[in-house]
Amino acid sequence: MKVRTRSAKVDKAWLNDHVNDPYVKLARKEGYRARAAYKLKEIDEALGLIRPGQVVVDLGAAPGAWSQYVRRRFAPKAAGTGGAAAGALHGTIIALDLLPLEAIEGVHFIQGDFREQAVSDALAHELGDRAVDVVLSDMAPNLSGVAASDSARIEHLVELAIEFARQHLRPDGALVAKVFHGSGYSQLVERFKKAFRVVKPIKPKASRDRSAETFLVGIGLKQP
Repeated sequence: MKVRTRSAKVDKAWLNDHVNDPYVKLARKEGYRARAAYKLKEIDEALGLIRPGQVVVDLGAAPGAWSQYVRRRFAPKAAGTGGAAAGALHGTIIALDLLPLEAIEGVHFIQGDFREQAVSDALAHELGDRAVDVVLSDMAPNLSGVAASDSARIEHLVELAIEFARQHLRPDGALVAKVFHGSGYSQLVERFKKAFRVVKPIKPKASRDRSAETFLVGIGLKQP
């Protein structure tokens, strides 16, 4: 009984923080599906990764906030200030996830595991002979609370994102991947350094202070 009460208190505290979170309120106001859009926005504004005309692949895309942000970056400036959530866009966005994704205008969605042949074939069909400019990975595992197990799961997903980038990125392309500070973090940084010429860790302000979440950005493949 005590455990349930304590859990309820934690859930209530989280809900209260969530409802009052300024990024949650801003996401609702601006039509984003999640506050995660502002994490990518900060990373993009700091490094200038996403530009109209590119090919961007969003791994672990659901619920779609990162794809929404890219879609708005691709909106023509001539139509006004840019950033339109609908209408014309200049660029290609391909979103992949195991989970279903509510349609986003202009975003090509492929549901499934990108390691499976059917998903790989669908991706190849969308890409044609084009290389990818930016790979985004907001993938995260279901955490068990067991540090060693969770670290291994996180490391595995990041390794998959790096391998995907090696297969599909153009030589000067970029990978943005979510990681977590803690056991295994330094090893993930080293893996990025082996794969990319430039590696930058970024903790966006939109990431909650108490969260171990951070992002690694790799730019320019060492072995394209």
